[in-house]
Amino acid sequence: MTGLSIPFVVLALAAGVLHAMSMAWPSLLGLSVTGLPAGQPVWWLELLSLAALAWLLRHCVQQPLASWRAGLLYGGLFGCAWLTASFGWTFVAMHTYGGLPAVPSALAVLALAGFLASYYAVACGAFVFLAPLSVWHSAALFSALWLCAELARGLWLTGFGWGATAYAHPDGPLASYAPWLGAYGVGAVAAWLAMVLAQLLADHSWRRRQGLLASALLVLSLPTVVHLLGHDLTQSTGRMTVTLLQGNIPQNEKFESGSGVPLALQWYAEQLQQARTALVVAPETAVPLLPHQLPSGYWAALQARFAGGTQAALMGIPLGNFDDGYTNSVVGLRPGVDRPWRYDKHHLVPFGEFIPPWFKWFTELMNIPLGDFMRGGLGQPTFQWGGQSLSANICYEDLFGEELAQQFRDAAQAPTILVNFSNLAWFGGTLARDQHLQIARWRTLEFARPFLLSTNTGVTAIVDHQARVLQTLPRDTRGVLVGEVEGRTGLTPYAWWVSRLGLWPYWLAGLATVLLSWRWHLRKR
Repeated sequence: MTGLSIPFVVLALAAGVLHAMSMAWPSLLGLSVTGLPAGQPVWWLELLSLAALAWLLRHCVQQPLASWRAGLLYGGLFGCAWLTASFGWTFVAMHTYGGLPAVPSALAVLALAGFLASYYAVACGAFVFLAPLSVWHSAALFSALWLCAELARGLWLTGFGWGATAYAHPDGPLASYAPWLGAYGVGAVAAWLAMVLAQLLADHSWRRRQGLLASALLVLSLPTVVHLLGHDLTQSTGRMTVTLLQGNIPQNEKFESGSGVPLALQWYAEQLQQARTALVVAPETAVPLLPHQLPSGYWAALQARFAGGTQAALMGIPLGNFDDGYTNSVVGLRPGVDRPWRYDKHHLVPFGEFIPPWFKWFTELMNIPLGDFMRGGLGQPTFQWGGQSLSANICYEDLFGEELAQQFRDAAQAPTILVNFSNLAWFGGTLARDQHLQIARWRTLEFARPFLLSTNTGVTAIVDHQARVLQTLPRDTRGVLVGEVEGRTGLTPYAWWVSRLGLWPYWLAGLATVLLSWRWHLRKR
């Protein structure tokens, strides 16, 4: 295989691991490793690690016989290392809490990472096969292929875009592109910059280096300059006081009738009764039983608590029955209405909330409760309270910005505050919590909306519309976070176009660039 060498294989694997770490830098025993901020994104590391892959592909192209197979291998190794390191915490859910033996759990993580890495392997193999020679053509083609791979991973077969390129950039210069391009667009820009950087380091022509450097600096600085010279894309809708509850119910006890269930019912009921803010928020399945399974008078007492006065509550609870099916839901209680507001989770977790076809045998190997839910619809009504319009999403639904965007099609009805309800205790003390926070921060940039995160064990936080974490609770503790959130109205350019066109503009742009490169390749031959 032309161009293949052991040092390059090691470089591809190491670059993939660093690419994963760029989304949320790991810590050791709670301390930052190498001085970088623990749990925080490192945008420049993302660009450098992706530039290392770009350099490998460029090396393959420059061989006497460009080997697309080498590009396929390097892209696959990079992707597998990146994705395994990004969501290796799924091992904890399957093994520690699901009861699946360690070896099958590890193999399942590798199998998922390997399958999703195949998109990037094909993209890298195609890049080498099309063998672009112009530095500008190379950057454009790599960006388009990377965009298509990211779209495929994030959308196909229910989609799992966790750890996508853009999530390393909520604090870097590319963050200013978020309200215009969204996560997929910023991922494409990062890929373009990575190839430009690879060529900048390797090119011996001073004139081309000047051009590459100038273009890279322009791409990095342009959105910031536009932002500084422009005006806010959204306007304030006022402030609301909020209470976020973090019950810290151990995952191995959460659904146990003799331990976690009575503890959750008692603690959350007490906090809901004692709260004094305009809104109280309790996390995913904070009430871990169906309403008809609750102790006598429990549900009626909660409804009575918020039937009058000036307070409202949002809380996670499973709903449904055997005949109609079950849903992972959020219920809203507020004065002046006969029936509680309800949100049903739309984007369900494979194996955790629904069983994909032909995989029942796999779920039977694990002991995970609440296994098969019904799916809620897209664009469900928001919760109206205190002059704010609150949009709920559960667990990893905030990963799918194009789905959240459906509520922004009508500017007058668009949410002013986003609220996520999660139980990340499934993944222990891993980086999943830090990564989830960065995903939420990215959504705040795309839509210019604040985000409330209510979780069982952390991260419970208030994030403003500029992705600044205003307040947060200590992790793995039982606590109450009291603060203020400022709602926003108005549409970002990204919210406007993606709510109407979806991601089709990106598919068309990416595929058109690849097809033009293919045509150029045939002519060159």
